[in-house]
Formats: sequence, structure tokens, C-alpha cells
Amino acid sequence: MSKSAERTKIITEAVSVMGLTFVLKDILPPLYHLPQRGSITVAGMVPLLWFALRRGFGWGTFAGVVYGLVHMSLGGYVIDPIQALLDYPLAFGALGFAGFFKKIPLAGVAAGIFGRFVFHFISGVWFFGEYAKIGGPIGWSIIYNGSYLLGEFLISALIIDILVKRKLLEIYM
Repeated sequence: MSKSAERTKIITEAVSVMGLTFVLKDILPPLYHLPQRGSITVAGMVPLLWFALRRGFGWGTFAGVVYGLVHMSLGGYVIDPIQALLDYPLAFGALGFAGFFKKIPLAGVAAGIFGRFVFHFISGVWFFGEYAKIGGPIGWSIIYNGSYLLGEFLISALIIDILVKRKLLEIYM
């Protein structure tokens, strides 16, 4: 297969993954919804994590950034350009870190979700610290963002583990 054809195949796969992520994260009702928009979804991060595990850090980051921009444009909560950058393209782009752990997929899920946590944490301290009820801005951001991202991690890790055990990581490659 030519480089151009391979690139087209990967971009098509990325668009499909972004569409599936949109359905799982943005259309299906969340399992749990926090007051300032954080939520535990029905495996909403699995398609982007799976894509990063299959295609690597670069492509995984690309898909996450594009999804983050689409997610933001279709109803994201933006109060500042830096906050928008942190909470959308950078946070979802960080899911691409999973691509460094193809041989250890659960570590990849942890790396991707932790990367997302870091960007939401910074945004939470910097822009949403005024909502802190306990622990000040730092403690509040850890608790708030950690509470829903821990749920996202557990669901994503369980599903990725099932897919790995069924040897589906290399399907159609």
C-alpha cells in the first residue's frame, strides 16, 4: 500500500473513531454528571484510547486534538482562550499518550487519562478555583477532576482489557 493510501486509511479510521467518541460521550446520557460539566460516560474515551494504542502517539494526539476542538465547538464551556485550550484540544489530545504503551495497553489507558487529568487540573486551579469548597483551588481541582476521570479510567481500562484479551488491537491493520 502506498504512503498516501496508508495515510488516507489512518485518517479515515481517525474520523470514524472521533464519530464513535462523539456518540458515546456527547449523545448518550452520561452515567454520572458533575455540576460544572465533568461526567462519567458510557466508555466515551475508549475509541480515542484504542486508536492511540493502534496508531501511536502522533496519530492518537491528532485524533484527540481534533475531537477536542469539535467537542468545544458543539457546546463546550469556555470562559477564556487559555482555559479553552487546556480543557479541550490539549486535554483530549493527551489521550494520545496511550500510544506510547502499545505493548502494555492498560498502562496506555492510565497514561492517556492521566494526561487528560493534568490539563483539566491546571484549568481547574487557574480558572475555576473560585468554586473550591474544600482543599482550596488545588485540592478542589484534584477532587473534582479526579472523581470523574477515575470513573472514566475504570470503565476504559475494563473495556480495553476485554478488547486486548480478544486480540482486537491489530484488527484490520
